[in-house]
Amino acid sequence: MAVGYERENLPSCWQEFNHINRYWDKHSGMSTAKILPGEFYVTAHNEAITTILGSCISACVRDPKAGLGGMNHFMLPISNSASPVQQADAARYGNFAMEQMINDILRNGGSRQNLEIKIFGGGRVMRGVTDVGKKNINFVREYIALEKLKLLAEDVGGNYPRKVMYQPKTGKVKMKKLLNQHNNTVETRDESYFDKITHQKTEGEIELFD
Repeated sequence: MAVGYERENLPSCWQEFNHINRYWDKHSGMSTAKILPGEFYVTAHNEAITTILGSCISACVRDPKAGLGGMNHFMLPISNSASPVQQADAARYGNFAMEQMINDILRNGGSRQNLEIKIFGGGRVMRGVTDVGKKNINFVREYIALEKLKLLAEDVGGNYPRKVMYQPKTGKVKMKKLLNQHNNTVETRDESYFDKITHQKTEGEIELFD
């Protein structure tokens, strides 16, 4: 099935997610959406969502009764800009990333009182920069508490990147701590993204795997 499995053969996605990179993952045997910093993805299909986190945070949110959920990936905790934040820019901030994704889940049949959350990331991987990871962790914990949402699990902090794969249908998470990172790819990406967005004008259970 995996051989020649083209994008058009993947489960349909909502139109707003047409830009997300989706592919057939032969290891998991399912359709997978790969999200980048500033993106999120919501699905009601039996598929996975994956990303690599440095100082960024991903919140995995689902309604187990409705059978849908999603994952986001944000770099900064909150926008304090007095200017309106354009939709294309909004998901880079935690407050918008959380609200956008949760609203998407609710709009497609989810219920707020059923939502369960797992959070990952917030590592200190950037040198010479304020500890963005710690601020992200503090923000997302406070957000979940203030919104009275259920936090089921977390793996945050440390000084290493993480690879996360989430299945909203089942709530299953596979996470790999990239302890032996031999290059600075994630660090460079985070520093570049942090620099871009700070200077640009605003328009269940966890399974560890090797």
